[in-house]
Amino acid sequence: MERPAWAPRSIDISVPSVSRIYDFYLGGSHNFEVDREAARKAMEFLPGLPKIMQANRAFMRRAVRFAAAEGIDQFLDIGSGIPTFGNVHEVAGRSRPGARVVYVDHDPVAVAHSEAVLAGHDDADVVAADLLKPREILSSPQVERLIDLNRPVALLLVAILHFVEDADDPYAAVAELSDALAPGSLLVLTHASYEGIPLPAERAGGAVDVYKGIRHPLIMRSRDEIARFFEGYDMVEPGLVPMPRWRPEGVPEDEDPYAFSGFAGVGRTA
Repeated sequence: MERPAWAPRSIDISVPSVSRIYDFYLGGSHNFEVDREAARKAMEFLPGLPKIMQANRAFMRRAVRFAAAEGIDQFLDIGSGIPTFGNVHEVAGRSRPGARVVYVDHDPVAVAHSEAVLAGHDDADVVAADLLKPREILSSPQVERLIDLNRPVALLLVAILHFVEDADDPYAAVAELSDALAPGSLLVLTHASYEGIPLPAERAGGAVDVYKGIRHPLIMRSRDEIARFFEGYDMVEPGLVPMPRWRPEGVPEDEDPYAFSGFAGVGRTA
């Protein structure tokens, strides 16, 4: 397999990547056949995966616009993935010129592409770091340069926590990040769940098994389990709901049934 110029030498392009699979679902071009093969296998069980990812991105954009309208001009996007249309710095910048954004990801392809996209952008940067190491994120030069933790921040954890197993204690990582935020900050979160999927859980579980097979377990948590991430936050209306139902700009009933898979919510620190 020929290595394209955009693929860092440090990555094994024969192994599927969650970020590149996500890129494929969204119609991107920064993925390999090994990623597309894994995505197609998952879609045999859960054919609406691209619709779920599109709903996820649409929610993220609405939430960023909401945060900007609330006066927030700092965004910390952890698990940001490979840049695609409608990135946080683009959406935030249109709503609030001068908004500052730091992206965080541990996937070398996502980081490399973010660096390329952000070249020349003084108000945005990327950190190569892991969600499970909050101190490394918060003390990074990029965060220290762009994010003032004494003022409200929008912390985005969009489609990342369902890739963290309970054994790695994602609740502790979120709590540590939250403790560093100033009053009035927002937590923007989406998470996969069997609840809302228009298929029997046993069939959807086949897609989960595909992710397990590529050593990226997909953890399908219940609504109550997802709500635990918001401990210490006041939920913004309408609360923790299926993605199309969070402050929709259109008619939710017109959305594809798969878009209602999983949950999305925004919480505000007191």
